[in-house]
Amino acid sequence: MPAGHSAEQRHAERVMLDLLGRDLALTLEPAKIAVPSGARVEIDGCDSGRTVLVECWAHQGPPKSAQRHKVLADALKLTWIASTMYPRPRLVLCMSDPAAARPFQPTSRTWAAQALLDLAITVHVVEIPDDIRQKVRAAQERQYR
Repeated sequence: MPAGHSAEQRHAERVMLDLLGRDLALTLEPAKIAVPSGARVEIDGCDSGRTVLVECWAHQGPPKSAQRHKVLADALKLTWIASTMYPRPRLVLCMSDPAAARPFQPTSRTWAAQALLDLAITVHVVEIPDDIRQKVRAAQERQYR
């Protein structure tokens, strides 16, 4: 299990996927996708027709530098997978905290936000229940001690 990926965060990501699915009127489930080279990659969610690919990030609060890199690695993964698919699916980075999403949104004017925009990756913020948000925050505090 990678550092920074607690049971609370995994549960929050499942809830986030369900909320995003509701917003998009789709059922989203985790998937393993094989690319033509034979490499396989896991993504947090996609619909049955693979018209939408999603990576979720449950982090609460403004991201630190290494955390920004994790989000950008997820964006690279989505872009790479999409480059092997026709038609190209919609790509979504799903987040649950506006402060965590801020550096990746077009209004932030960061290079990362512009890159996501140019790569047609949407940043979608869902509102998770407060009890789940608090559990994720507690898990983050444990991880950063």
